[in-house]
Amino acid sequence: MSAQNSRPKGVLSGVFGMFGFSVIAGILVTVMVTPALAVTGVTASNGIGIFDSLPEFIEIGNQPQQNQIYAVVGTNPDGSYAYSPIAQVYDQNRQEVQWDNVSQFLKDATVAGEDRRFYEHGGVDLQGTIRAAIGNISGGDTSGASTLSMQLVKNIYIQEALQKDTEEARDAGVEAAQAGTFDRKIKEMKLAIGLEKRYTKDEILLAYLNIAGFGGNNYGIESAAQRYYGVSAKDVTLAQAASLIAIVQEPGARGLDSADNYEANKSRRDVILRNMLVEGMIDQAQLDEALAVPVDATTVVLKPYSNGCIAAYTYATYFCDYVTTIIDELPALGATAAERQANWKLGGYQVYTSLDIRLNTVNQDVLAAQAPANETRLSLGAAATSVEVGTGRILAMAQNKTYNNTEAAVSDPTLTSVNYSTDYFNGGSNGFQVGSTYKVFTLLNWLESGRGLNEVVDGNARTLSQAAFTNSCTGNSTDGIDGANDGPFGGSWPFSNSSGERGNRTVMAATAQSINGAYASMGLELDQCRTKQIAQALGVHPAAGIDIVNPDQPKVDETKLMSNPSAILGTNSIAPLTMAAAYAGIANHGTYCKPRAVDSITDSEGNVLPGQAQECAAAIDPEVAATAVYALENAMDGYRGNPRDGTPMFGKTGTTDSSNQTWLVSSSSRVTTAVWFGNIVGNYKISNYPGGINNRHNISKPINANTNVFYPGGALDEPASRLLNGAAIAVPELTNGSAANAQSILEGLKLTYADGGAIDSDLPAGTVTSTDPAAGTSMARGQTVTVYTSNGSLTTMPDVVSGAPQFDDAKSTLLNSGFTSVQEKCVRLPADESDDAGKVFSSNPAAGASARLSDPVVLGVGRVKC
Repeated sequence: MSAQNSRPKGVLSGVFGMFGFSVIAGILVTVMVTPALAVTGVTASNGIGIFDSLPEFIEIGNQPQQNQIYAVVGTNPDGSYAYSPIAQVYDQNRQEVQWDNVSQFLKDATVAGEDRRFYEHGGVDLQGTIRAAIGNISGGDTSGASTLSMQLVKNIYIQEALQKDTEEARDAGVEAAQAGTFDRKIKEMKLAIGLEKRYTKDEILLAYLNIAGFGGNNYGIESAAQRYYGVSAKDVTLAQAASLIAIVQEPGARGLDSADNYEANKSRRDVILRNMLVEGMIDQAQLDEALAVPVDATTVVLKPYSNGCIAAYTYATYFCDYVTTIIDELPALGATAAERQANWKLGGYQVYTSLDIRLNTVNQDVLAAQAPANETRLSLGAAATSVEVGTGRILAMAQNKTYNNTEAAVSDPTLTSVNYSTDYFNGGSNGFQVGSTYKVFTLLNWLESGRGLNEVVDGNARTLSQAAFTNSCTGNSTDGIDGANDGPFGGSWPFSNSSGERGNRTVMAATAQSINGAYASMGLELDQCRTKQIAQALGVHPAAGIDIVNPDQPKVDETKLMSNPSAILGTNSIAPLTMAAAYAGIANHGTYCKPRAVDSITDSEGNVLPGQAQECAAAIDPEVAATAVYALENAMDGYRGNPRDGTPMFGKTGTTDSSNQTWLVSSSSRVTTAVWFGNIVGNYKISNYPGGINNRHNISKPINANTNVFYPGGALDEPASRLLNGAAIAVPELTNGSAANAQSILEGLKLTYADGGAIDSDLPAGTVTSTDPAAGTSMARGQTVTVYTSNGSLTTMPDVVSGAPQFDDAKSTLLNSGFTSVQEKCVRLPADESDDAGKVFSSNPAAGASARLSDPVVLGVGRVKC
């Protein structure tokens, strides 16, 4: 016998259609409310009036479903991205299915088990209602009167209750929807009749199967079939179908999540199977075969729940978590943040994201190998975040710890739910000090002000007065500037160079060598407010937004970027994603694109909705950006993190003063990646860790190499010629002039004069002998030129050797020249050259050399005997 049968509405359904609600109301009130009338004294006509006043229609509507998150796994032949699911996120485990994707066994088992006259009545089964009323009169029991349509009404109300904001409201709503009262039952009846007028029987049956609860958080027949049997609803067997429908009346007692329920489930299942035989839905052979199937661990195969980012694809967990934090930023989901969250909870969305699994897999594997999650010497963290240049699409977001948002993470250091790549409100991280990666913003300010890469600045470590730095943001509360973080700053600022570098440097060399002293010198010539504004224009902001000690009290100061002098060297704590996006803006000819994670969204109806809009804006002049890239390309040439695969790369390292955090932000023309390697908490010196500060390079190199395969970069922009020398000032030739004249000339050129003191020279005392830097050197405005003058202590050694004068004559010449000490050194002569005895054959110093008059002069004098 075929299981594919479907019966039309019967005679009673037609009766309902002819008589209308008022006649039916009289019957229902008479049957259901008579006992109540006897007690309350309410008349039957009043009861009918109450029935007529009830709402007539209810919408089946959309029920909560799973949301699916997708990531890029490749490209299609037409060049578009190919996506694959990485996570399911839902409030209720439900996947709505269409009529053709539900087994006929399930449809028949539902009718046989829940409403055998479903295809004969018009929403209310009068026969069943009368039977229930008799029970009511005799014992107050209203069971047996609910049709599938009435159960659907009840389930709709339950689902509406579950969408309420508070647990108290949800519990109250569910209780009201299930209350065993006459008014609730009558309301169900009228709305069931309304459903029957508005929807077909098949639509009602499908809606019931999609909405019903099947134990635990399993809603809808598709999710139940997947959970308990690992198959789709269209592929269940007869026995499985009956077991699934056996759950709906008492999910807590018959749900298959617990082995304790197996016996009760089987008992109800068998009743349903026998009803199916009676109704002609199956034959005896099918019944016998299904009854022989046990309900136990051999037949129930529980498929693990896959809800949430903890169950997401291994290489996408943190990105999944990030996506869930930006739901209220997606306009496609609603007009307000509250509406977007409500729609997300309702579910049914397919979210197609920017994450590229081809990149993130390598990123995560490299981090796991280079920064072991179980490291005990320190609280070791590492993250690698990649952003596409020109779009802001987040291509990779990985870290060394395993994502886990349960209590297990409290005691297991290899687990965490904190996303190191993002801000506090997108993953719980307060960011990390970025060190010298922040110097790029001073470099941009330097170039924007017309200065050049070849200008020379003072690179020495020293102590400076913080008051010497200009900051026009001080006390200014406009334009989003927070005066509390902008000074004025007092006191001294001592700083060192990481490798003890000394002396002057060109800005180009200082960038490559990351000389703190040089960048402090640059900062002295710039407005720190402008440096801050450039960083902000490139999307830079601190990661922390609240007080960690008291998270309920926002700290406004922590939401603003600091511009104190030490910020030049990177004391702000910033997220890797923020730094990657900023450097990507530099690579994008100075145009910043806000990071975005969602490409597009498809709703439950199949409508394609927009994802996050691309938000790009010019932040800095393209020539300034190009010249900064040129300097950073020179720096990257010396880094181990450069894969040297033919792809032009630029970048900048960063190490904090205490060496507890290390960074490398590197970029091609296509993709920018920020790598952080350091202390999650604590101050363990990374320089003391195996691999030291090179760990950032060891992570970056394979990541960049892999990224360049899938996103090959091209040539980087050429620098602006005007910004190579910039406003450089050539040190003038000052030799032979006076010190006062030298000072006047230097200060007139906007250079700083420094007296180097008197040195030995054959020039007249007080005359300029030399400068440091030397004449012709290109100096930055305001930089120091040290001037050295002569002390007049040197003279030119006269020639007292030519002509072989006698010692006494030579000595007399020297004494007359001002020398105070003349000594003889014997030069042995052969016996046959005795005529040359007493003559001078050599002098030290030699003729023409510079010599101090106070130093001894030694003359070599010929003697036969020494």
